[in-house]
Amino acid sequence: MTGLQRVAPDTELDEVVGILERDGGVIVENLADAATLRGLWEDLGPHLDARGYSGDWYNGTRTRRVSSIFARTARLTPVVTHPLYLGAARRIMQKPVHVWIGRSRTALVPTIQISGTQAIQIHRGQGRQPLHRDDALHLRRHPGPTSRVQLMLAMSDFTAANGGTMVIPGSHHWDDERAPRVEEAIPTEMRAGSGLIWLGGVYHGGGGNTTDTPRTGLTIALDLGNLRQEENQYLAVPREAVRAYPEEVRRLLGYDRCPPGLGWYEMEDPYALLESDESVPARAGASETR
Repeated sequence: MTGLQRVAPDTELDEVVGILERDGGVIVENLADAATLRGLWEDLGPHLDARGYSGDWYNGTRTRRVSSIFARTARLTPVVTHPLYLGAARRIMQKPVHVWIGRSRTALVPTIQISGTQAIQIHRGQGRQPLHRDDALHLRRHPGPTSRVQLMLAMSDFTAANGGTMVIPGSHHWDDERAPRVEEAIPTEMRAGSGLIWLGGVYHGGGGNTTDTPRTGLTIALDLGNLRQEENQYLAVPREAVRAYPEEVRRLLGYDRCPPGLGWYEMEDPYALLESDESVPARAGASETR
């Protein structure tokens, strides 16, 4: 396969779902309009400029990452609700599950939820990120039902030379014994405003940047709604009440990070924030109306 299939933003949803189920990824050209893209740069650009490099082999020693995106900008509605992204995520993940309640066989449809969000800027000298599956966070077995549908919005042009996301088409069909190889991966090349949609079981990773221009993308993950606590402990138990418990109970309440990295806050273990005296800071843009 020479590259992922490209579609227009008004393509029929059935066609896009079929491509995703077959290839695991698709490029939607012109997913975000110029005004949305310009606004995202206004809100997120200063945060990226102020952020240091990640500093580790996985997240990138020449890569800047900014999280908590929905708190830093109020301009993401047309992106996350785009019919080909949200529509595909609903179609693929919100499938009825039949359960018995007493003697009644009932069909339950899971919700979906916004999970990880980041602006990712790859600078010159950054090497390739290790190929990985994002649904490994959920310790899923493959092949199996999809638990994540992810979007990478190009805030700048993506090329093979500047770190365009590498994808192995069809790898969501592989079992867990087959390891990915770099030569199987295809770099995502797309213009700013276009978006790569891929399934959580697809092997992918950020590419290396050998150019003088940073590659900037914004990623949003939609996960199955059942991948969470039954009772929302973050709302049920005030932070001061949580602090009255020993560390073991605090972590059991959810202030913990599960390997390989589920539950982080600003890329760190959330327990550190709980122990500190600071509150979760307000983000620029969150209170603005646009």
